[in-house]
Amino acid sequence: MTCGWLSAKRRVFLAGAEGMLTVPVPTYLVEHPKGRVLFDSGLHVATQTDPRARLGGLAKVFGVRFAPGEEVSGRLAALDVDADRIDFLVSSHLHFDHTGGNEQIPNARWVIQRREWEAAQDADVAAANGFMAHDFDHGHARVIADGEYDLFGDGRVVCVPTFGHTPGHQSLRVVLDSGPVILTADACYLRATLEDLALPPVLHDRDQMLDSLRRLRRWRDGGARIFYGHDPEFWAGVPQAPAQVA
Repeated sequence: MTCGWLSAKRRVFLAGAEGMLTVPVPTYLVEHPKGRVLFDSGLHVATQTDPRARLGGLAKVFGVRFAPGEEVSGRLAALDVDADRIDFLVSSHLHFDHTGGNEQIPNARWVIQRREWEAAQDADVAAANGFMAHDFDHGHARVIADGEYDLFGDGRVVCVPTFGHTPGHQSLRVVLDSGPVILTADACYLRATLEDLALPPVLHDRDQMLDSLRRLRRWRDGGARIFYGHDPEFWAGVPQAPAQVA
């Protein structure tokens, strides 16, 4: 599901690159026989009307294109899915474009890596990583994962650590009947990130991010389909859920 678009200088995503880039803000609904999972929640609805008030200085870096109905609850409603009946909300990490819709998913158990949650509790580390508690901290029942976490116990929907972009970044491995899919989130912004090991200029730990990218390469080479975190060319070929009709 596309929950808005962000525009920024290309070098925000690839160090040294020139020009501008407009990227999707994806979220994913995974339906399992034992429950529903939302992977990331997109932008906060307030950025539809006043991104500067919501994002502060980040509004100088990112332009926001985000229409009513594109918020995660609207996307779910267009699929006849009640946002109040999501079982698990998995956050890849705590940045504003991945947790801004958390408050719209009030009854889910919230799955976060321990390293990410602990980083958010340290004011200096949180500030260095751009974490804003008003996006992600809404009193959800938390599931604190230490490494891989199998949501339903059958290997079909598994949180996998991909540290580096932030202290406790995680991706999601979903095993479909057609084979495994890896939802990378910001462990891998673009196809070029994976193919060229081309890193963004701002990240938590360069070596950890490179290790995570090499792990993603191994999964890809083993037959997994890779869903890049913010690649507009890749995203153009991904079937999209509709926006909510007013």
